Amino acid sequence: MISLIDLKRQYTMLSNEIREAITEVLQSGQYILGSKVAEFEKRCSEYLNVKHCIGVGNGTDALVIALESVGVGNGDEVITTPFTFFATAEAIVRVGAKPVFVDIDPLSYNINPEEIEKKVTPKTKAIIPVHIFGQVCDMDKILEIAKKYNLCVIEDACQAFGAEYNGKKAGTIGDVGCFSFFPTKNLGGFGDGGLIVTNDDEVAEKARMLRQHGSKKKYYNELIGFNSRLDEIQAAILLVKLKYIDDWNKRRSEIAQRYNQGLKLDGLITPAKTNNCERGHIYHLYVLQHERRDELIKYLSQKGIATGIYYPVPLHLTKALQFLGYKEGDFKVAEEVCRKSFAIPMFPELTEEEIEFIISSINEFGGSI
Repeated sequence: MISLIDLKRQYTMLSNEIREAITEVLQSGQYILGSKVAEFEKRCSEYLNVKHCIGVGNGTDALVIALESVGVGNGDEVITTPFTFFATAEAIVRVGAKPVFVDIDPLSYNINPEEIEKKVTPKTKAIIPVHIFGQVCDMDKILEIAKKYNLCVIEDACQAFGAEYNGKKAGTIGDVGCFSFFPTKNLGGFGDGGLIVTNDDEVAEKARMLRQHGSKKKYYNELIGFNSRLDEIQAAILLVKLKYIDDWNKRRSEIAQRYNQGLKLDGLITPAKTNNCERGHIYHLYVLQHERRDELIKYLSQKGIATGIYYPVPLHLTKALQFLGYKEGDFKVAEEVCRKSFAIPMFPELTEEEIEFIISSINEFGGSI
């Protein structure tokens, strides 16, 4: 079976470096917010060209803490997309605010900026654009709306570490950016991990307090916070991987271009790159659409090719969010994409033979029935 992502191959390539990094942490005796976390935060600041980087426990906590740090809370509304991982909306609800959904652009799958302004009310406090599958949203239009209505922009860049937009890295374009280092991400750890980035000193100070029980100094708690700190071992592993992220993202783009050029199945919709920047799309996932998706997935499985559905249900139709009052048909583009879309293998270590086999297998599907 060709995996959707094969983490073992990446580990094999880096095993010596990673073992050395982990051993160094174990021998140091510093396991919580030690030198490796500090170094990783510094390296990320340099890489992203942003003033503050705050390591936290995971991408979900990054979103929750970011929202609290900018003052979003009870009774507020936050505009976002229904086509994303559940954590985006979950974080909004967790701070007592209400997610307000906007349909997606049919080409990029990102939030449609043309629909955002219609959803702004006196209760709107922020916008969370999600750079889905590694492609940066149309941030110029989003920032224009945010400025007009004095809204905060929190980028959910959990799938977009290293992506760019008009010379800026994803996560650094709005007021705050959030990243996840879940193992399958382009930059992934060996467990959970997250990062909050900002150029705002006050937001950064509050985020640092919130990640550690609301305190600047141990035992002197000023806020009700969280226990959400990037693990020292994960930071050490991520420091090793950070050196390779641009090469890996470049390879993903190369594989995506091979797919784009080679896939010829009738009715198959390949991902559109709407951001003209060279690294505007880093292909965290390579997502296709087809009317006969389920049949095609079954066929590929029989050929030994793994697939994944991202996402089978748009957020406005999930049981957990039914209290918001949305119904089927409210966001037709997102619903249609959920019905037809699926991901095929995408990771830097894919071989040329595997790429050709995946392409030929998909192209042959039409004659298999």
